[in-house]
Amino acid sequence: MTQPTEHKAASAEAEQQVDPKQLLKSLIELGPLLLFGAVYLLTKNMFYATGGLMVATLVALVTCRALFGHLPVMPLVSGFLVLVFGGLTLWLQDAVFIKMKPTILYGLFAIVLGGGLVFKQHLLKHIFGELFNLTADGWQKLTMRWIFFFVVLALLNEFVWRNFTDGTWLWFKLALLPITAAFGIAQLGLLKQHTDTAKPL
Repeated sequence: MTQPTEHKAASAEAEQQVDPKQLLKSLIELGPLLLFGAVYLLTKNMFYATGGLMVATLVALVTCRALFGHLPVMPLVSGFLVLVFGGLTLWLQDAVFIKMKPTILYGLFAIVLGGGLVFKQHLLKHIFGELFNLTADGWQKLTMRWIFFFVVLALLNEFVWRNFTDGTWLWFKLALLPITAAFGIAQLGLLKQHTDTAKPL
């Protein structure tokens, strides 16, 4: 007779773990990328798609700021690079710039995280410290994994845009989101193993 009660309790706990704010924020951040892909698929024109991406990025940043009162670091940096490299793409009529943007973005993240380790700073802690409570060793290992991941993505982006068509590169770019999400989920074991139980959030 206790099974239904336990099942309800587990369901309630699972519902509590879903953060509606975080879900909405993720959907807003995803919008520009989906629009970028949709415009290109409809027009087969990288310049139209880049223009749509830039406008949608501005709208997403303004919306996030209005709804949540602040802008997360990664979307802010990504949005800045979209506007810079997108502007160069349209101004010089050369799609190479927008294709290089992921390389610059991931390379920048890897360099910044690596620089933090050099100076004994776990920068991921400043970004995710409110979500995860890890030991110093845990932050160190997590940072190293993300550095490696960002370097791999930067190299892959360079390989794809230099050797394949615009359409293939676009599908690769769209695939980066689920790939990144899968990599993040794969770190759950490390997060559990290195949770600092002595320091509650």
